[in-house]
Amino acid sequence: MELFAEHGYGAVTITAITQRVGLTRRTFFRYFADKREVVFPRVDGLCLALERELDALPQGTDLARLSAAVFGVLAQVGELLMSDREGQRRRQALIAQSVELQERERTKLAASAAAIERSFAAREISSGALFGAVAMEVFRAAYQTALWNEVGGSFREHMDTVRSSTGAFLTQV
Repeated sequence: MELFAEHGYGAVTITAITQRVGLTRRTFFRYFADKREVVFPRVDGLCLALERELDALPQGTDLARLSAAVFGVLAQVGELLMSDREGQRRRQALIAQSVELQERERTKLAASAAAIERSFAAREISSGALFGAVAMEVFRAAYQTALWNEVGGSFREHMDTVRSSTGAFLTQV
């Protein structure tokens, strides 16, 4: 992240990254598919956490409990991210400067929405795609609010505020 801040994302090579941290290129590729993944460490773990949490619930679990499970995982992830708010702010500033990173961020959010959709589909709930997309948009909006809002509050509180306003909007559609 220091290299990206010093030189800009586009100017930093994998060789520069490996030299800075004292790794070989081979070791780098054991942990990261490409340099974009350095900006999104452990994001794939969100999909796994969502799937694990939903799969642990018994078949026939009602939508309210499934929703609570999804938003519970998202709140935990958000709290973890906000534990290094300054680091997240630097990361978001980097993403804002790169179309390539913005696209990767959208792809990561879409993958999490797809994980929710798959879990819902396994339960024969047809609204999984819509629920997954809305849940991840609520997460993204709460993340941005929590990241830049100086008022404070827990991530869960920011997410609940976004959920409430989203629900109010959807009832008008």
